[in-house]
Formats: sequence, structure tokens, C-alpha cells
Amino acid sequence: MTNNNKTRILDPKTPPFERLVLTMAYLRSEKGCAWDRKQTHQSLIPYLIEETYELVEAVESQNPEKIKEELGDLICQVVFHAQIASEIDQFKIDDALSTITEKLIERHPHIFKEEKSLEPHEVRQQWEKIKLAKRGENRKSAISGLPKGMPALQMAFRIGEKAGGFGFDWGNSADVLSKIEEEVSEIKKEANSLDHERLAEEVGDLLFAVSSFARKSGIDPEAALRQALTKFQRRFEIMEKEVDRLDKKLYNLPPIELDRLWELVKKKEGRYKGDKQG
Repeated sequence: MTNNNKTRILDPKTPPFERLVLTMAYLRSEKGCAWDRKQTHQSLIPYLIEETYELVEAVESQNPEKIKEELGDLICQVVFHAQIASEIDQFKIDDALSTITEKLIERHPHIFKEEKSLEPHEVRQQWEKIKLAKRGENRKSAISGLPKGMPALQMAFRIGEKAGGFGFDWGNSADVLSKIEEEVSEIKKEANSLDHERLAEEVGDLLFAVSSFARKSGIDPEAALRQALTKFQRRFEIMEKEVDRLDKKLYNLPPIELDRLWELVKKKEGRYKGDKQG
């Protein structure tokens, strides 16, 4: 890494992406940072996951400044991995950029070749069909290819979406409701049995059906669940403050008193619905 490169890094007039790439290369050089030099593709995985979730949180907060910051952090991880690959002659960042650009062109023939208008669901179906055709005889399944570490609820959403791309799907959200009712009925039958595996299977079926209902309703189930958990946590913390105000201990209160305080918190929020967690 030359002094000229360092000068370009410190010059704010250097194009932003070039400046980031040069900065990462310098940090990985002998003149750079010991921690950055030590990192590998594997060691960076936790940071990649963390930055991804932080970006998701920023997007859900609808705060442009946070989105900008977290997007930059995630891009930094991408450049970090590309720099490591470059050092061992695997590929360069430009190769990764060229690959995704070609993929976007290939997966959007209605824009770059045929120039015809498609509805969003038709675009998704076309995308999946192109992917399947490219895999050819090496493909495992039309619904394979999802990362194993993906959150299960989000995976349920994507599997349903992939299958739906080939016409194997519910007609609309109303059609899924009967399936949800059916799965709830099955759980009721198994609830008092000693067959825990069977009960677990029915619970899984219900969650999958709920995911399908969310998808057909245009709702991201993972985001909806996070929102519900955030709401529950917020209300629980308010309830804890109320308990402290009463000079009592949470663990000493009977369930009926906890229920009363919970309903009080919900009323104060102006969103009383008559249920414990809704």
C-alpha cells in the first residue's frame, strides 16, 4: 500500500466507494491494523449477522439517519470480505459487483430484453423460474436454496413464496383461515395427550399456516412478530415500573394482580383489546 493510496484515503474528494475499498486494503496491510489483518471470512460471520440485524432494526425504525449509518456498516462488511478474497487471489470487489449486475439483468428479461410490463407477483414467479432453469439437472428442489441458519418463521414465508411462484399456493388470505382453524383443532386434540412429538408437529403446522396467512395478507411475519415482541416488552417494563411505584416485588404478586396491572398498562396506552398480550 503506497503513500499515494493513503493520501487518496485521507482526501474527502476521493469517490466514496473507492475510498472505502482503499481504506479496507490499507487496514489489512502491514502498515494497517493488527485486528483487521487477523480477520478471516469465518471470524467475520458474527459481525456480518449483527450488522444485518442492526440494519433491519434501523429500517423498521424509519429513521433515515440510522438507516444510512447501518447501511454503511453492512457495506463495510461486504468490502471486508471482498478484500480478504482479493488477498488470496479468489476474486476482487469488482467481480462481485459484476456478478450481481449480470444476475439482475438476467432475472429481469421483461426490462432488458422484452420490455413488457409485469405485476409484482409475475416478476417473482419469473425470478424463481429463471433460477430453477439455470440450476438445470443439478437442482435439488424448486424450493431449495434457502440458508439453513435463516430464522424459521422467515424461512416458512420464503418457502411458501417459492412454492407459490409455481402455482402451488392458497388463493387468498381468507382461504388460509380454514387451515388455521383446522390446525388449532388438531392442537386441541393433542394438547392432553402424552404424545409430545405429535403435539410439536401440530404446533409447527399451525405456525406454517399462520405464516402463509401473513404472506397472503402482504405481511412479513418475522417483522410482525418482532413488532409484537417489542410491544410486549414495552408494556412489561411499564408494568414493572408500576410494581416498583407500589413498593412491591414482581415475583411476589399473584397472577390475578399481574393481570390487573397488565390491563391497566394497556388502558393507559389507549389500546385496550381485552386480551393479555394483544
